[in-house]
Amino acid sequence: MQTLHRAYFTDSRSMQAIDSKSVELVVTSPPYPMIEMWDEGFSAHNPAVRKALKRYDGRAAFALMHADLDLVWKETHRILKPGGFACINIGDAARTVGDDFMLYPNHARILACLLELGFTPLPAVLWRKQTNAPNKFMGSGMYPAGAYVTLEHEYILIVRKGSKREFAAEEEKTRRRESAIFWEERNAWYSDVWMELKGTRQTLSKKGSRSRSGAFPFELAYRLISMFSVKGDTVVDPFLGTGTTLKAAAAAGRNSIGYEIEPEFRQDIFADTGGLIALANQRIRSRIDEHLAFIEQRRADGREIKHINRPYRFPVVTRQETELLFDLLEELSPSERDSLHATYSNDPGRILDPQRSFSAALRPESNGQLSLF
Repeated sequence: MQTLHRAYFTDSRSMQAIDSKSVELVVTSPPYPMIEMWDEGFSAHNPAVRKALKRYDGRAAFALMHADLDLVWKETHRILKPGGFACINIGDAARTVGDDFMLYPNHARILACLLELGFTPLPAVLWRKQTNAPNKFMGSGMYPAGAYVTLEHEYILIVRKGSKREFAAEEEKTRRRESAIFWEERNAWYSDVWMELKGTRQTLSKKGSRSRSGAFPFELAYRLISMFSVKGDTVVDPFLGTGTTLKAAAAAGRNSIGYEIEPEFRQDIFADTGGLIALANQRIRSRIDEHLAFIEQRRADGREIKHINRPYRFPVVTRQETELLFDLLEELSPSERDSLHATYSNDPGRILDPQRSFSAALRPESNGQLSLF
C-alpha cells in the first residue's frame, strides 16, 4: 500500500487545490480567537481586529476573528464527501480586555457556524489537558464572588456532512474491516471525556515559530483518524502547523493534505522521516502489546473470549476485530515539492515476535468447539 502526504504553504480560507466532495475527514486545531498569541495573525488578515482590541472592544474582536475562521469551515463543508467527518480541537478563552474580564466561548461560536453550514453535530469530546497547573486560580483567590473557574479542558467538536457514510464497493468494505480497532480501544476512544492525553511540548526549529503554533499531541490526531476514517482515505488539516496531522495520517495508513500559512514550518513538517517511521511502527506494536495485556487480564478474570484475529492469530473480543490488519510504515520518500510518498508492509511476521505462537493458545473442547487458553 502507498499513501501521499502534501503540504501547501498558503491560506486555507480557499483550498482551491482540493476538489469538492473529495476527502473523508478533516482534523484540525485552528488559532484560538481571543488567545493573545494569535492576535497578530488575525489582525494581519483583518486590520479591524487590531482596531477593536485597541479600543478594548473584546466582543467585536471575537466576532471578527470568528468571521475569519468561518471561511475555513465553509471550505471544509465543500471538500468533504457526504458522510465525511470534521474533528475540530478548540479551547475557549478567558481574557481581560480593558477592564472587562469574560469568557469567550470559541467552541459554541464554531459549532453555531457548523450548524448554519448544514453539518450534523455529534457528541463532542472534552479533552482534560494535564499540562495545566492544578493550583492555578483567577480572580480574588480565597474570597467568594470574586474568583473564577479555571479552564482545564478543551473541546473536540465532531460533526458529519449529511447522513452516515456508505461502504458499497467490496474494496471499501475490505478496507473498513481491516481498519477495525480493538474492542477495548473502542470503549476508551469513544468516551466523551479524555483524561489520559497530555498536551505536547513543542520542539520547533526556530524560536519565533513557537509563538504561532499550538500543536496538539500526536496521539490525539492518530486516535481521531483511526476513529473516523479507514485505510486509504484522505485527511485534511487546514491549520497544519508543525505537521502533527500529516504524521498521524502517515502512521495510520491514510493520505493527507495540509495547509500552513507559515513557510518556516516546512522543516518541522518534513524533517526526521526516520523518526516518524519509528514512531508510527512503535504505536502499532504498542497497540498490540496493550491488547495482549488486556486479553491476559480478561482471561485471568474468567471472561469468555470467542474470536480469533485471522492475520495474527491472537484472541479478540468481537467478530468485527477478526480482519483487523496493521500496516507497518516502511519508507517515506520525497515526491514533488512539499510532499512525501509512504510505503507500507502488512506482513504479520513483521509485527509479531516469530517465536510467539497464538494458535497454541487454542485447544479443542469435548463439544468440538475451540476454546481459548
